[in-house]
Amino acid sequence: MSKIPKNLSDKDMLKNFVEEPTLESMFMEAGEKMEKKAAKRAADEHPGKDIRIAYLTQDVIDKIGKLLLELKVDLYKEGIVDYRMNVHREGKNIILSPVEHKNK
Repeated sequence: MSKIPKNLSDKDMLKNFVEEPTLESMFMEAGEKMEKKAAKRAADEHPGKDIRIAYLTQDVIDKIGKLLLELKVDLYKEGIVDYRMNVHREGKNIILSPVEHKNK
């Protein structure tokens, strides 16, 4: 058996140490990879890249989405499930209004 060297720093003591992967460390690595992919995907989908929504901030997009969801729930409570959104402009306002599809 070899002698244990004295007065080594922590870095020197653990220089050749290789930790065996555990279930926890594998899940942590997988989670970090998924977060990196999600962040990259979000950066790729930046609104400035799509001219149709270039002028909308993420805050405005979130508010519009929330209001449309509320509208969808209200229409569902009224029994309207088959509809399309009609979009038109009146002066400085852009109007979104649901139009019910008529059953044939």
